[in-house]
Parts: sequence; C-alpha cells; structure tokens
Amino acid sequence: MRTHYCGLVGTADLGKTVTLYGWAHRRRDHGGVIFIDLRDREGLVQVVSDPDRKDTFANAERIRNEYVLKVTGVVRKRPEGTTNTNLHSGEIEVLSHTIEILNAALTPPFQLDDENLSENVRLTHRVIDLRRPQMQKNLMLRYRVAMSVRKYLDAQGFIDIETPMLTKSTPEGARDYLVPSRVHDGQFFALPQSPQLFKQMLMMAGFDRYYQITKCFRDEDLRADRQPEFTQIDCETSFLGEEEIRNIFEGMFRSVFTEAMGESLQQPFPVMPYAEAMRLYGSDKPDLRIALQFTELTDVMKSVDFKVFSGPATTPGGRVAGLLIPKGAELSRGDIDAYTEFVGIYGAKGLAYIKFNEIAKGREGMQSPIVKNLSDDALRAIVERSGAKDGDLIFFGAGKAKVVNDALGALRVKIGHDAFGKKHGLASSEWRPLWVVDFPMFEYDDEAKRWSAMHHPFTAPKDGHEDYLETDPGKAVAKAYDMVLNGWELGGGSVRIHREEVQSKVFRALAIDAEEAKLKFGFLLDALQYGAPPHGGIAFGLDRMVTLMTGSESIRDVIAFPKTQRAQCLLTSAPSPVDDKQLRELHIRLRNVEKA
Repeated sequence: MRTHYCGLVGTADLGKTVTLYGWAHRRRDHGGVIFIDLRDREGLVQVVSDPDRKDTFANAERIRNEYVLKVTGVVRKRPEGTTNTNLHSGEIEVLSHTIEILNAALTPPFQLDDENLSENVRLTHRVIDLRRPQMQKNLMLRYRVAMSVRKYLDAQGFIDIETPMLTKSTPEGARDYLVPSRVHDGQFFALPQSPQLFKQMLMMAGFDRYYQITKCFRDEDLRADRQPEFTQIDCETSFLGEEEIRNIFEGMFRSVFTEAMGESLQQPFPVMPYAEAMRLYGSDKPDLRIALQFTELTDVMKSVDFKVFSGPATTPGGRVAGLLIPKGAELSRGDIDAYTEFVGIYGAKGLAYIKFNEIAKGREGMQSPIVKNLSDDALRAIVERSGAKDGDLIFFGAGKAKVVNDALGALRVKIGHDAFGKKHGLASSEWRPLWVVDFPMFEYDDEAKRWSAMHHPFTAPKDGHEDYLETDPGKAVAKAYDMVLNGWELGGGSVRIHREEVQSKVFRALAIDAEEAKLKFGFLLDALQYGAPPHGGIAFGLDRMVTLMTGSESIRDVIAFPKTQRAQCLLTSAPSPVDDKQLRELHIRLRNVEKA
C-alpha cells in the first residue's frame, strides 16, 4: 500500500521507508546509477537505483517513459549541489530497495513537457494530455474551488438539490439541445440551458436557499470561453434584496480565492451601474486593471463640419467617443494601421486619431489628418475633457453606439495588455472585481423588430418601473447584477418576478401572447399564483472562474474532457452516427440534403 504521494515526500520523511506508486516521468542513466523521476498527481520525486541491488537495478534498466511503477525505498538527502528548489521533494531522493513494473507503456504520442503541442493532438490523446503537470494542477484547483464553494454555501444554510436534465424546451436565448422521446412519438425533451425555472419553483416550494453545481447545455457557436456543455454554480434564495444577495456571494467569492489560491480580494467590491460602465468603458464587463477610460464627445461633435463625426452625433442611437492613450504619440503609423484593422473586426469603418505634440500651440501642435476638419472650440473641448498632455494620443470612435462601444472597448483592452501598454504600465496585475448593476430590462432586436430580454424574461423590474413594461419598455431597469473580474463576466443574477401579473406584463413586452406563454411557461405561471415568495439568485460559470484563476487561455484547459470549437470530442469521436434500428425506435428518419 502507498505510504506517500510522490510530490509530498520531503525532508520530514528523512530516514523513513516509503512505498510509492506512479509513472516514470523521466529515466536517466548516469554511469551505472539510474535516476527515475516518479510522478503522480501531487508531483515528482527522484528515485535512485544503484547496481548493489541486482534485481532492482535490472528492472530500472527496463523502464521507459510512462511505465507504471511501484517503488519501495529509503528517503535520504540529495548530495550537495543537486537540490531542486522548484520541487517540494527537491531536497531529498528515494534510494530504491525494490522497483516493480506494474505496466509497460508504448512511447507516448508527445513528451509531457512539450509546450508547443497543437490543441487537436492534445484533445485526441486527452488521457496523456491530462497527465501533464499543468493539467493536473488545473483540475486539482478546480476541485478545491468546488469544495470551497460547497463549504461556504453549506455554512450559509444553502442545500444542494438536483434538478432535471430532461426537461421542456423553453426560449432562453440560445438554441436547445433536443432529445427525442422513444415513448412519445414525435415529441422531444430539451437539455437545460440552466436550472432557472426549476430553482425559482424550489423557492415557491419553500426550500429558501438552494444551490447546485450542475451541467448546462447550449447548442451555439463556440469560442474560447464557450462549450456546448458547461458547469454552473447555480444559487437561489428567498426573502432577500439585491444588496443582500450580492453580499452573500461576494463573501463566497472572497472565501474561494482565499481557500483555493491563498489570494485576498478587496472588500467590499466596487459597484458600478451598467450605464456608467458603457459610458466609461464601452463594456458591461470592464477590465478595471487597465487605466484607460472613454471621453464622451457626442455633444461636442454635433456642430462640427466633419460629417464622419457630426453624422453619428446627430443621429438617434449614435455616439462619438475618444480613448486617450498616455504617451501614445510614440505609436508609429504602422501601429495605428494595425489598430485600425483590429477595430474593423467590431464593425468600425476607421480609426481617427490626434497626436498631441505641443498642446500650447493649439491646432499647430496637433498631428492628425482630421485636425483641419474640427473647430478650435471642438479641439479645446477634446483636450479639456480627456485631460490630454503633450506626448499623448487620442483615438476616436464614431457611429452606432454599439459599434463604438464594441470597437473602442476592445481596443482599450488590447492596448492595455499589449507591448505598448506593458511598457508604459497601462494595466496592473492585481485582481480587480466589480459588481455591474442596474441593467436595462430589454434590448431592441432590429432584425426581429421586437424587444428581447437582456438577461432572461423572469428578471424583476426596479421598483417604480413596472409601468414602463407596457408604456416604454426601453426605459425599464432591471434588478439585475453581474460579477466581473479582470474583464471576465464570472456570474450573473437578478431578483426574480414573484407575481403572476408582473410576469404576464413582461411576456407582453416581449411579444409573447397569453396562449404562447401558457404553452411554454404555464407551469411557472401557475406556481406564481400559489403564494410565491420574493426571491432572487445568481449563477457563476465554474469553468470561467477556474480558467481565470489558472491563467489559462481557454476553458478547455480546465475541463477534463472538453469539446472542440466545432462541438466535437476528438477522444471519443462524438458526435457519431447511430444505426437504423436506434433511429426507428426514436421515430426518426434521416433526410439527405444535397449541398447547394
């Protein structure tokens, strides 16, 4: 039986006989003495085999990378000058008495310390990939985060209740994964996009405080922070207001960071209204590590002759804003061209700028193709509002507010973290949490010509905003809140609607008539009529949280068996065809559609 994990053997074990199990990470033959780095989930330990023990040494000679071993030996200090301060076991080694090969291994498809692997290779051979020390650390941290969450919520009186994986298809913003019913011909279950409706009904059932770490499913296009199946820390509570709910989960977040990482987060988290976040950063999840903010210029540009600016400034829904870059006059024409190409991704048609070489000289001290098109009053206003100094540069965004916000917001993040930003210290390396609150209830879908829910249709309006639901939905503000950390939205929630008449008003604002509402949400509307308590909650993306904590580039690096960006599992070759018998049992017939 194992006495120690490899990576946990240390100087406290000197002189002890230990039994270890693990994989041969590396084998080295140094002039008749064989060294084996033995690896398990806790790390490495150096095992020494010398010729004095012939059978043991003969086994050591047979060992290759990834052989599975059992080693028994004595812990001793490493010779002077051979310690490894990067390892917990770096001051000791194990002199082997016996080495048993439990299983041989083929040569792995890649070296575990290779940092230049393609993701397809890693995901195809995921079992080997998961042996890599970084992946082991990632999943161990994920475990610690989940355990810390459970511990905190249990202490706060929350109980873990499971909700169904096979449920009814309801419109919640993304495409459902559908599951055909064999028993009910032509009918389908849906995999849940979230447990939203069920957790609300648990509050109506009187359970008061619920949580669940659960799988959710969305059939949507993927990117680095999206998966078709993802893990959510889902929470709901009764009889608490917005601030009380935020306080509970802010405490959870701080507890998780302290227990899982030994990191402290500021207390309390700052709170910022949605409107302010969009005005200053063009984003509802601003990265506060970056010391750059927008300068509002819409009113200034209404009277200028430059149509590129005055057009959006005088058009409803238009915006003109600036982004001041300290020391930005150092940027070359090539740098500016690259940034112009970058903002084009977000729909911007160009990227106007002014370099402030010597502000005291007025327009003569400014360098830009657009200076001649702006009045002296407009130029003075730009300098005064932005706080520009000699040597700075300001970029401009002009157009529909969404395009300006998206383009300048992305540019702000790019500059803050690129080589120029690092050179001038435009971004800090600390953790910067934030609550964003007071979201609009609805956003207008120009294509569908109707309002859609910004979060989901069960979010309660602010007190006094219920009348807007029928008279002017665009004015309605929600009791909604998002938790943001370093530019990532890690969680979102709201106080829910607990009265049937308010819920019906929201459905009407969304152009969901009574018949459709009854068909899709009848079970919820019925439950609301039987004494539903005031309630609200929040859900956190566990995958995103751990991705941020580990510094990984993709949530695929913190999920044991993820899908690719094409929603495929390269390890198991899923999704895959099924035979005709299975299809017949499900009353399904495939139709071959010729490609156009």
